[in-house]
Amino acid sequence: MTRLGAEAEQLTSAFEQLGTTAIQQAHQDCAHPGDLEGEFQLRPPVRHSPGTPHEVVCAINDILLQRDICLRDMEATVAGFTALGFPNCGGALDATHIPVHAPEHRVAHFINRKGYFSIVLQALMDHRGRFLDIYVGWSVRAYDACILRNSSLIGKLEAGTYFPQREFTVGDVPMSTCVVGDLAYPLLPWLMRPYTGWLDHNRAQFNDRLNRAHNQVECTFRHLKARFYCLLTRLEMSERNVPEVMATCCVLHNLVEWSGEAFLPAWMAGEGQAFEQPRTAAIHQAHHDGVHIREALMEMFSQAP
Repeated sequence: MTRLGAEAEQLTSAFEQLGTTAIQQAHQDCAHPGDLEGEFQLRPPVRHSPGTPHEVVCAINDILLQRDICLRDMEATVAGFTALGFPNCGGALDATHIPVHAPEHRVAHFINRKGYFSIVLQALMDHRGRFLDIYVGWSVRAYDACILRNSSLIGKLEAGTYFPQREFTVGDVPMSTCVVGDLAYPLLPWLMRPYTGWLDHNRAQFNDRLNRAHNQVECTFRHLKARFYCLLTRLEMSERNVPEVMATCCVLHNLVEWSGEAFLPAWMAGEGQAFEQPRTAAIHQAHHDGVHIREALMEMFSQAP
């Protein structure tokens, strides 16, 4: 792991030596304490004395966050999404609610449509369920599209600087490397979303391909919460520290995914205790270039053998 640098290698090596047992113990410890590129939207975390769990969390984020949650092998990622049926795609975008304990004086700020308190994690994933970008800390009063609009990720995607430049055309329509999202996001030249309303065969086929690619992010959220049980039940800690802990869980998820550590199906047994995710409102916004690209992709898919 020379890409992490000397200090990061030492920290990563410690986690590797502890292995799965340590990660499972971290689940228990976190569940019972009571830009990212990484980006944090709440106040700075409360720092504790050296050696406490909070100091470990801060150290992991300081050393590994920017280096381990980032775009890596672009060509491999695009090839992976192409194999899933969606070409020229560099990531799958979505958001999930993480249950938290809301401070009494701010309960209205954190309560979601399902009646529990939560904070939103926005994430961009690769084709193998590894985090490329995370944005944590927004309250539930904002829609997914609003959260994206306020993240630094959108500026890079709109400017065409997040993904390396590559030429790609669909028929005679030029297409930038895109990300795939669900109905909570607008249709943009670099953000493809499903068709809505009545679906003919071609539109249904497009949706099937897009959903197959987008399922990577939904599967990753399930695995993340299964690995770190505190994200599945409730983070019982000050809201100051919640973004730091959420980011650390994402970092550790990437580390074990890159090391090839097996995900145990038994970890999914706790899903029945999970809080139901609020449904997000559909956004009926479409950029004309996004419409042309989506139509061209649909036509290309319809002609595929």
